[in-house]
Amino acid sequence: MVDTSGGSKTKSRAQTEREKILAQLDAADKEVPQNPGLFNISKDGESFSDLFEKSLSERDNKVGDIVKGRVVEVQEDYVLVDINYKSEGLIPISEFRVVEGARDIAVGSEVEVYIDRIENENGMVVLSKDKADMLRAWNDISRAAENEEVIEGTIIAKVKGGLSVDIGVKAFLPGSQIDLRPVRNIDAYIGKTYKFKVIKFNKKRGNIVLSRRALLEQERESLRTQTLDAMKEGSIVNGVVKNITDYGAFIDLGGMDGLLHITDMSWGRVKHPSEILNVGDEIEVKVLKFDNEKERVSLGLKQLKPDPWEAVAAEFTVGKKTKGKVVSLTDYGAFIELAEGIEGLIHVSEMSWTKRVKHPSQILKVGDDVDVQVLEIDGANRRISLGMKQLETNPWVELKESYPPGTIIEGEVKSITDFGVFIGVDDGIDGMVHISDFSWTKRINHPSEMFKKGDKVRSVVLGVDIENERFSLGLKQLEQDPWANIEDKYKIGSQYDVKVVKIADFGVFVELESDIEGLIHISELSTKRVEKVEEVVNIGDVLKAEIITIDRDSRKIGLSAKLVKLREQKMDVEDYVKKATATSKTSLGDLFGETLKASLTDAEKEKQMKDSEKAKS
Repeated sequence: MVDTSGGSKTKSRAQTEREKILAQLDAADKEVPQNPGLFNISKDGESFSDLFEKSLSERDNKVGDIVKGRVVEVQEDYVLVDINYKSEGLIPISEFRVVEGARDIAVGSEVEVYIDRIENENGMVVLSKDKADMLRAWNDISRAAENEEVIEGTIIAKVKGGLSVDIGVKAFLPGSQIDLRPVRNIDAYIGKTYKFKVIKFNKKRGNIVLSRRALLEQERESLRTQTLDAMKEGSIVNGVVKNITDYGAFIDLGGMDGLLHITDMSWGRVKHPSEILNVGDEIEVKVLKFDNEKERVSLGLKQLKPDPWEAVAAEFTVGKKTKGKVVSLTDYGAFIELAEGIEGLIHVSEMSWTKRVKHPSQILKVGDDVDVQVLEIDGANRRISLGMKQLETNPWVELKESYPPGTIIEGEVKSITDFGVFIGVDDGIDGMVHISDFSWTKRINHPSEMFKKGDKVRSVVLGVDIENERFSLGLKQLEQDPWANIEDKYKIGSQYDVKVVKIADFGVFVELESDIEGLIHISELSTKRVEKVEEVVNIGDVLKAEIITIDRDSRKIGLSAKLVKLREQKMDVEDYVKKATATSKTSLGDLFGETLKASLTDAEKEKQMKDSEKAKS
């Protein structure tokens, strides 16, 4: 052990060797006095031992020098190094790295050291390996900075504003100089070795600033030139996924980026590019479009595979039963993936024969496997219509066989609409009674006047429309149509006492019998001109009127109080009959209508036409 405390001193190996050599020289000098020139070679009479001492002291090793030495001994706290000086050098063992639990130093190994002091209190040279490494590093860095050379280093820690890099000495790598793009996870670079360019160097202040981005930009520009020279539409190129967005991914093609849009990633449905790609993936893509002037590249991934729609006609024929997976639901139906890149639509109307499906989520959910049948293929527009209900027996066919027209059924009112009521018949199938089939004679403004939900109702089957899935029922058909023999019961020219039940601008409706009404037009109310109906008649009045027209198909009877007055006044009405015969009129109503029109102004004619249309409705 070397004692550096200043107490009892142990001689070093170099000191011991030196004393031994000097003793041998002194003995030899005394034993050979008869030939003084052999060892006493100096004209000043200096002995060889004196010259040996002088040569050691005159060596040019001095403080601040960097010299090479050889390790002669490894002690617990220090390493002894022979630098070919009169005494050995001393280096703290802490300056040697620990590799796998042991110091990276061994006896006999060569090491470069810095002379810190020529001799300490023990007569030994104080050396430093760290200072030698640092000076050498600073020299290398200085040369690299001056010559714009590349230097290698290892990132060792994260510091404010960037990273700390070990390049022999600590240097600073700003966050903006780490990569070509802003770095989000800076910790991922720690422990990795890269090449850098020195962009700022100040030895006095110990300030070194590095840039990795500068080298990457140089490499990128070189690659970019090569890529541009080789780029052409239709070519297959390799790239690395650089960035992923909602609409696609940017691919590094080597010095330039290309956009792989989400629609060109797969022939199938892709919700987000991350389903297919990850940053850093190496992929092969096809150049779809290349704008050399703007240096923009559009890429495709799915184009490397055949278009599945080219084989759709052969694979999915109309009527074929197949399986698929629900990939999307909309208000109007569900999209089913039949194969990669092939989707079909099941419309809500094709999901069930009997259920009223308002939304496909009532039956299906995304991810379900379903059995379907191909209904229609539109290859030009890449559309396939599918059905689910077609895989089951059509209940409407059975319904038509089970309920022929005229069958009387009883059911519960399921719903009421403006145009009629729906009555439950079979499980999931409702029959509809239109408002026009409620009564032969009554005028009904809304179905709620007669029914409420839950009422038990008897009805007659009118027909089953399999194609349109309609089951028509009727209520009035339970009774005989009173208009069926109306012409036998009421004759044109016969007179009746009738009661006014409704007043309109164009005339009055009168009751001939229960549920049978007729119309006395305003022009047939009196022999005098009537401007307003209310001036002549009121609801509840009983009038004597003569039937002048009967239209069984339209269920309309025309009456005239005016004609009764004329007959009572014994006025000749034969002219009307003659005119009717001459012009082949089928009723006195038509004749009266023509006569009336001839006597009316244009405005009155237009009003009468509107009133007539209103009465029909």
